[in-house]
Amino acid sequence: MHAETFFTDSRSWVAIAFVIFFVLLGRKIWTVLTAMLDKRADAIRAELAEAQRLRHEAEVMLADANARREVAMTEAQALLEGAKGEAGRLAAAAEVEAKAAAERRERMAMERIAAAEKAAVDEVRSAAAAIAGTAAERVIRQELTPEADGALIDHAIGGLPNALGRRAA
Repeated sequence: MHAETFFTDSRSWVAIAFVIFFVLLGRKIWTVLTAMLDKRADAIRAELAEAQRLRHEAEVMLADANARREVAMTEAQALLEGAKGEAGRLAAAAEVEAKAAAERRERMAMERIAAAEKAAVDEVRSAAAAIAGTAAERVIRQELTPEADGALIDHAIGGLPNALGRRAA
C-alpha cells in the first residue's frame, strides 16, 4: 500500500492554492469593497449635511415669515389704535358717522392682517415645497444608482462560495 504524504495528496495542493488565491486577491477585493463602502458613507454624510442646511434655511425662512407676521400685527395694531383714536375725535361731531368709519377701518385692518398672514404663509409653503422637491430629487438621483450597485455586489459576493466550490471539485 502506498502512503500519501502531505505534498503528494492533491487535496493539500488545492488547499494551498485556495489560500494563495485569497492571500493575493483578498486584499484587492477587500480594498475595493472598503473603498466603495467609504464612498457610500461619504455620500450619505453629504446628503445629511445638505438636509441639515436645507432645514436651517427653512427655519430661517420660517423665522423671517414669523417676524413679518409680527410686524404686520404691530402695524395692524397701530392701525386699529389710530382708527379708534380718530373715531373718538369724530364722536363729538357725529357719533353715527364715527362708528361707521371705525368699523370700516377695523375691517380693512383685519383684511390687511389676513392678507399679510396669508401671503407670509403662502410664501413659506412655496419655499418649503421647492426645497423639499429639490431635496427629494437629489436623494432619488443619488440613492437609485448606489442601491443597484450594492445589490449587484451583494449578489456576486453571495455567489462566490458556490462558484469556488464548483471549481475546486
